[in-house]
Amino acid sequence: MFRRSPVFAVAGLACAALTLSACGSDSLTTNTATSAAGSASGSASAPAAVDAALVAKLPEKIKTAGVIKIGTDATYQPNEYLDTDGKTVIGMDVELFDAVMAKFGVKTEWIPTGFDSIILGVSSGKYDVGVSSFSVNADRMKEVTMVSYFKAGTQWVTQKGNPKAVDPDNACGMKVAVQKGTVQADNDLPVRSKACTDAGKDEITALVDPDQAKVTAMVQSGKADAMLVDLPPAIAAVDLTGGSLELLGEQYDSAPYGYVLPKADTDFGQAIVDALKQLEADGTYKNILTKWKTEGGAINDFAVNPTVG
Repeated sequence: MFRRSPVFAVAGLACAALTLSACGSDSLTTNTATSAAGSASGSASAPAAVDAALVAKLPEKIKTAGVIKIGTDATYQPNEYLDTDGKTVIGMDVELFDAVMAKFGVKTEWIPTGFDSIILGVSSGKYDVGVSSFSVNADRMKEVTMVSYFKAGTQWVTQKGNPKAVDPDNACGMKVAVQKGTVQADNDLPVRSKACTDAGKDEITALVDPDQAKVTAMVQSGKADAMLVDLPPAIAAVDLTGGSLELLGEQYDSAPYGYVLPKADTDFGQAIVDALKQLEADGTYKNILTKWKTEGGAINDFAVNPTVG
């Protein structure tokens, strides 16, 4: 995600990447934020104390409901994905945002949906926030407010041994899989393909799917020669396929991930920044990232609508 630029789901991989069948769920997951941040099942930190100053900055809709509705694409392990029960959303993003919301004393309701529908859902009020490994960029910040909390870049992935001899700098004529609505699908791959055709070479064929697990399955089965994905899901894909896939080259174009809020919610965004700073100061932020093996993406300059290149 790293994305979305999208990470990749363990449960999703087990179902979709290995069996090539759908594994989605429309069920909702509601977590009590104070317990989700410190559950007995290996959580990285103790329950967060509610901060009255932060509670005062909650949008009235969320404060009244006592719950925040979160749109997420639960196919992106290890960041957000479905647990083995097929309905509970878990992952690095989930545990971290649960810890953030514990500071506000509200429950979190995780609603699985398509990645490319989340920003519209936030803007229309269907979701209070989008948490789904969104790369912060200028185009997105024209539509919504974004709060940075992590950083990741894009990674190429191929079958082990790179049997198709994929060269990221010259993938003309090859089939490359990407998740719909991601930075890789909308920006990276089109630019690379245009460079091929401008040079009189064959275009890159983009194989696009809304489910990252199915994108991974295309590479594993050989339907695609390679895929582009954020580094965390790329690493997860290699692990979850027993090493039948491998990373090709190094990640590039690292950018912050951002929580997606309605355009007008800048004050709430700043309150989330303040909560993140508290979690960084008490060690919770680092502990959660370390638990999910994503500590390499840690940042300390949390910000509302950060400046990006």
